[in-house]
Amino acid sequence: MFLILTTQPLNDGTTGFRFNALGKKGMLRKRKHLSRGYGISKGKAMTALHLGRVTVYVENKGNKYSGRQFRHFAG
Repeated sequence: MFLILTTQPLNDGTTGFRFNALGKKGMLRKRKHLSRGYGISKGKAMTALHLGRVTVYVENKGNKYSGRQFRHFAG
């Protein structure tokens, strides 16, 4: 069965959730006090879209070379 959207809570006690939407994996985090401003920042594995206190992280590609893989976490 193919799921269009699955979510899981974050395990670090912060407000937000992890998602898998149409094969794109990522997470959404809402901060209480700190604002990251507005914009896009890119890293090796994740792209972050900052919208004030809300940040959406989307995975670019899976980490194939280390034991820390960001796969199969939300369905």
